[in-house]
Amino acid sequence: MKHYNRIKGLIAATFTPFNQEGNLNLEVIPMYADYLAKSSIQGVFICGTSGESLSLTEQERKELACAWIKAAQKRFRVIIHVGSNSIIESKSLAQHAEEIGADGIAMMSPTFFKPVNVNELVTYLKTVALSAPHTPFYYYNMPTITGVHLPVKDILKVAGQEIETLVGVKFTSNNFMEMAECIDYDCHRFEILNGYDENLLCGLAMGVEGAVGSTYNYIPHIYQKMMEYFKKNKITQAREMQLKSIAVINIIIKHGGGVRGGKAIMKFIGINCGDCRLPLSPFSKSEYEEIERELVSLHLIS
Repeated sequence: MKHYNRIKGLIAATFTPFNQEGNLNLEVIPMYADYLAKSSIQGVFICGTSGESLSLTEQERKELACAWIKAAQKRFRVIIHVGSNSIIESKSLAQHAEEIGADGIAMMSPTFFKPVNVNELVTYLKTVALSAPHTPFYYYNMPTITGVHLPVKDILKVAGQEIETLVGVKFTSNNFMEMAECIDYDCHRFEILNGYDENLLCGLAMGVEGAVGSTYNYIPHIYQKMMEYFKKNKITQAREMQLKSIAVINIIIKHGGGVRGGKAIMKFIGINCGDCRLPLSPFSKSEYEEIERELVSLHLIS
């Protein structure tokens, strides 16, 4: 496996830009990458939930991956999500990610025909990981989306013996007892990345050092301040930063969730990622005006 350093900081779960016809708009990626590089994030997590991965074709996902690798210019890491309901597609995406020089790949469980126990899941993950034998591999745990509620610590125990490239977990769950156990497992062997932005402070208290999230696209400074305060044991100030982020998250939840609402915010800050793909509906003019007023009230835009 290629040389690997643990992530200490924020990884932005990027949105997939579409044009007015609903096709990929790769012309946005260089500007998007420049913007993120200036915000001092540690990397991007592409083709994940925020990137509408399962709404994309295999070819679109490969084109998007190439565009991000090219635009990143080694300024930050590029982790590519390769999860799919087709293991053939996932293997192809993993192989492609390694060929183009991805810094890591991640994979969630299938969401239709689901593994029913840890051994089934690990067999599935291993089959895909072997298609990128030199690339760090993350298990993407998001039970609320996948419907796969298997003990992550047990997954690490088995996968740690079976998958040589396994380095950690994108832990998108509110089970902080389980998170703490995973961080502590086998003398902190695996990297556990916080997955819910609104609970990053809780994750820091459990011992995480890195995080993947969609709001790191547009308010990374809030979380960076939070992490600085936490390191200095200024918990009251860190909590204030978390509450600021929660105020923004409440707005995007009100307007259709992290992907739909997040894309609207990106447009306001000058990175137009277009609308989401159906079934996520486009914003009406009145909705844009309402979310703009709410963002102005929080002094996020002027």
